[in-house]
Amino acid sequence: MASRCVLAIFVLIAAIVPMTTLATEYIVGDESGWTLGFEYHAWAAGKNFLVGDELVFKYPVGAHNVFKVNGTEFQNCIIPPADRALTSGDDTIVLASPGKKWYICGVGKHCEFGQKLAITVQSLAPTPSPAPSPLYAKPDEAVKGKRPFFTLRWW
Repeated sequence: MASRCVLAIFVLIAAIVPMTTLATEYIVGDESGWTLGFEYHAWAAGKNFLVGDELVFKYPVGAHNVFKVNGTEFQNCIIPPADRALTSGDDTIVLASPGKKWYICGVGKHCEFGQKLAITVQSLAPTPSPAPSPLYAKPDEAVKGKRPFFTLRWW
């Protein structure tokens, strides 16, 4: 009984640890942060954003903000209601689902001047499990001239 509990705990930990250690924290704009005059399209190119990763928007409080928007709002720089703005200057967004994600700055004409980010979030690929090896091979499935190493028969 105790060995089953230990095994169950080990399996649980083995399943949880990869999920928590695989997440990546991306500082949007790297050292430049969330600001005007930065090419966010180029910054995002080549990055593999996965479900569970985090985007961190760093900027001086009051100088900028962050809105999560849809594709139409992104393309047209439509600013959502102010109560949807992130304004802390150190805003973290967890990428919780796969798909396209769009973010803009809603201060003045910052979005029109290019302070916007579009990314695609990929789902976590399931880890493939090894194929089970057969304990018994039927004679017609066995390799010609070879006998199975182990045969399980029920009488």
